[in-house]
Amino acid sequence: MHTTVAIVGAGPTGLLLAGDLADAGVDVTVFERRTDASNLTRAFGVHARTLEMLDARGLAEELVGTGRTIDRLRLFDRIRLDLGRLPTRFPYLLITPQYHVERILEERARKAGATVVRGAELTGLRQDASRVTLAFGDQERTADWVVGADGVHSAVRGALGLPFPGVAVLTSIMLADVRLEHPPADVLAVNAVGDALAFVAPFGDGWYRIFAWDRHREVPDTEPVTLEEVRAVTRRALGTDFGITEARFLSRFHSDERQVPAYRSGRVFLAGDAAHVHSPAGGQGMNTGLQDAANLSWKLIATIGGWGPAGLLDTYQTERHPVGALVLRTSGALIRLAKIRSRAARLARDLIGSALMAVPALQRRATGTVSGIGIGYPGSPRAADVTLRDGGRLYEALRGSRFVLLTPSPRPFGYADRLTVTAQKADSTAATLIRPDGYVAWRGPVSGAEAAVARFVGGER
Repeated sequence: MHTTVAIVGAGPTGLLLAGDLADAGVDVTVFERRTDASNLTRAFGVHARTLEMLDARGLAEELVGTGRTIDRLRLFDRIRLDLGRLPTRFPYLLITPQYHVERILEERARKAGATVVRGAELTGLRQDASRVTLAFGDQERTADWVVGADGVHSAVRGALGLPFPGVAVLTSIMLADVRLEHPPADVLAVNAVGDALAFVAPFGDGWYRIFAWDRHREVPDTEPVTLEEVRAVTRRALGTDFGITEARFLSRFHSDERQVPAYRSGRVFLAGDAAHVHSPAGGQGMNTGLQDAANLSWKLIATIGGWGPAGLLDTYQTERHPVGALVLRTSGALIRLAKIRSRAARLARDLIGSALMAVPALQRRATGTVSGIGIGYPGSPRAADVTLRDGGRLYEALRGSRFVLLTPSPRPFGYADRLTVTAQKADSTAATLIRPDGYVAWRGPVSGAEAAVARFVGGER
């Protein structure tokens, strides 16, 4: 009845975290209120930085094989983001339904030894200085640590009594799974015309997901959606409805912008949509949650193993909360630009945006933010994948939630269970210590490497 780490929520965030912990030998149990996997997916885009994170776990190639890639994003009518120039092995956006991500992550987590319990709905939570007690109806389980990855309506966040301030940015978004007589020529079709917006993405099995919004019909989420309503809004936004023939699913939801002020409360952490939620513009929701998990997992591993530096778990808040706030700002700006009503204002938006994106520095900043490639932490920038002297790659060396020390003359530094020492192919007189999540922990002269390893990997103060 006890587990070292309990994760509430078997979505992408919780499953990546569970796989990391189990792979490091940590006893971890995932509790999910759903009894089976669902294809009710809202996420379709996997960005470059997330693919790098998955590459560090040996999963990227399999996931890329489930979908299709695009190297350019069109925003509105004239604004283009060129992902093809991103400095990464994955210079594109992968279009694949969220359930493929969940399947691959759950297979990895179970294989590593994680336990996944379905049909377990959290009804209560209390904690003291040494453990957390979780209630599932009339049953209780205890854990040393708990992570709430249970979505926007998080039961963990509710049990903690944490506020979730914010506003609704889009109401009455129609969601439809349909077949099309004339599928879009592009992998992704998206546009906004002031009073309507629509997004069309493929499941890959002949079905397509449509998100559509109509400014003139913002009704409660409980209001039924008709296929003709979806057709009409899609035609207004995209100029065609692609010959929608039938639907297997129709629903309505609303989109909020919210962020919990504190990602940690004692022995309990929040991640993914339980910590932050925002508009679907930019496709960053699932990606941000997965990167939350990658940031938190190695810190829990180090703390549970007794070698993490003092205060390491607190850096989850200081590093990830600002990123969540950034995503809220950027996705919020995109959705507000999409909702501009005046034709003249929309034309000005497109002309100004197109001119700005023609400036290389601004184009790099925009694509770096949307893809996650340009996002780092104070003193810890993203580590680019590099070729190693032995012919391998940095992100292959990171597998197993390990630190990697790049040094011109590799030698044993100890801590073999959590540190890989190697040399990059390019000549360098400096050494670099890479964190397990692919960010730089330290860079400096080779003479300082031993002290850096002792500090970050050895737990020495």
